[in-house]
Amino acid sequence: MHTITNFMANDHRSCDHLMVAVEQAVASGDWELARTGFGRFQEAMQDHFAAEESLLFPLFEQSTGMYRGPTQVMRGEHAQMRQLLAAAAAALAEQDADDYTGTAETLLIMMQQHNLKEENVLYPMCDQHLADQVEALLPELQKQLTGSEKVPT
Repeated sequence: MHTITNFMANDHRSCDHLMVAVEQAVASGDWELARTGFGRFQEAMQDHFAAEESLLFPLFEQSTGMYRGPTQVMRGEHAQMRQLLAAAAAALAEQDADDYTGTAETLLIMMQQHNLKEENVLYPMCDQHLADQVEALLPELQKQLTGSEKVPT
């Protein structure tokens, strides 16, 4: 059986891999590759946030009646990560490796902490409360994560 936890954790790992590729490009001074890779990373992160905020979190909230709990915390962290993504994009546009690296390190720490909370607390709660909807929910999440124009991986 497929679970929300496994599905969404796999997307976390996909985003992590995209971020590593950007860091490698910055370290080698390949700014064009870094900007292109960062565009893919930023899009994947935004798609992930959107899938959670528009689909997963509302379903969880409706099912549990918890509107001020873990989903509220996750939305706040998404907002903080969006700010860091914008700062990292600006550093890349300026070809400022030090600024990018500092911002990316902060973003990485935040992502790791955020992902642990989702994977160990929120997603298992979603698996429990949305078990009867998971077979219909996962394809909808997949559509959001891959976008209508992108090929699913």
